[in-house]
Amino acid sequence: QVHLVESGGGLVQAGDSLRLSCEASGGAFSVYEMGWYRRAPGKEREFVARITRRFLPYYADSVKGRFTVSRNNAKNTVYLEMNSLKPEDTAIYYCTADGLRYWGQGIQVTVSS
Repeated sequence: QVHLVESGGGLVQAGDSLRLSCEASGGAFSVYEMGWYRRAPGKEREFVARITRRFLPYYADSVKGRFTVSRNNAKNTVYLEMNSLKPEDTAIYYCTADGLRYWGQGIQVTVSS
């Protein structure tokens, strides 16, 4: 069983930056594809970014150029660097591992205008 714990969320203003972290335990982190999803108020959960075990990143069009996903296998941690944040980025952000097999509990990101 893989346990994922997100950190780094909070309340920021539009244009600010935040870095989310997700630390994994209990599994073979280096072989997992890791991802980030989010759920905004009143909306369906949506894909944000993912990074393969070969360090290839993929992004949703809505965050491309503003967000960067990375991983540190030595620390069993995946990151989501979020720049130029917009109010529409407000959501609960979830970390995933091994595709969508494992999910973190989620962390709130709120961007005020």
